[in-house]
Amino acid sequence: MLLLALGFSVVQPLLADALIMTAPPRESEQAGIKQYEITARYISDVLGRPVRYQHPGAWLRYQHDMRNDVYDIVFDGPHFASWRVTHLDHEMLVRLPGSLQFHLLAAADNDQVSEPDDMIGRKFCGISPPNLSTLSVLGDFRNPVRQPVIRGVKGGMGAVYKSFQQGQCDAFVVRTAYYRNAMGEDDRKGLKVVYTSPAMPNQSISVSSRLTAEERSKLRQALIAEAGIKALQPTLNRFAGKAKGFIATDNTEFEDYNTLLEGVIFGW
Repeated sequence: MLLLALGFSVVQPLLADALIMTAPPRESEQAGIKQYEITARYISDVLGRPVRYQHPGAWLRYQHDMRNDVYDIVFDGPHFASWRVTHLDHEMLVRLPGSLQFHLLAAADNDQVSEPDDMIGRKFCGISPPNLSTLSVLGDFRNPVRQPVIRGVKGGMGAVYKSFQQGQCDAFVVRTAYYRNAMGEDDRKGLKVVYTSPAMPNQSISVSSRLTAEERSKLRQALIAEAGIKALQPTLNRFAGKAKGFIATDNTEFEDYNTLLEGVIFGW
């Protein structure tokens, strides 16, 4: 019993001192563990410190814990990453190659919707905020009384397009890559681009100030090394298609994207 008690007293501080790795709650907890736990173990080996993957459970919890600086290693979109850099002194380490950009699309024969201002007061389908696709459209409508109405959709961009086809909205927003690669030629012929967001850096990994400057530099290099690519493979498979690995980045590449979350009705 004494040995068990001593063992428990040693393990508990180690768990309490663990760095916390997380990502948005886009999947179940079980799927999140399968997706990210291998990366957390690799980072732990690189740093020689315990790293624990923690599924946030829900978007409100993700928001709450992020604002309270709970997370040490985070993989998510450029608006969240920029917010942490601005407010929590996070440092950007690596990101997926390529960019994130979004189209707001309407039916080609809809004469009432041809440009962004035509959507004021009208409904568009999109994944509910704080998803970047929807916020990228709202970013073009800074006046809160002159904005479109969001029809929040669950289930990804395929579900967003389906909602539009069912007549639930006047327009819909999807990633430009989805428009080019996942939609058929006949689908595209029946649509017109109403608005295209500025291109933004792809999803990234940032770390908190609880990692030393030496640890940050060491981890950046480790995540783009061959062993790091293997540890990040589940994430690459899901979010980056044919990408061979993450690429190094820094804070300057993520400046000002926090404004998509701040000072807007549906933001942070």
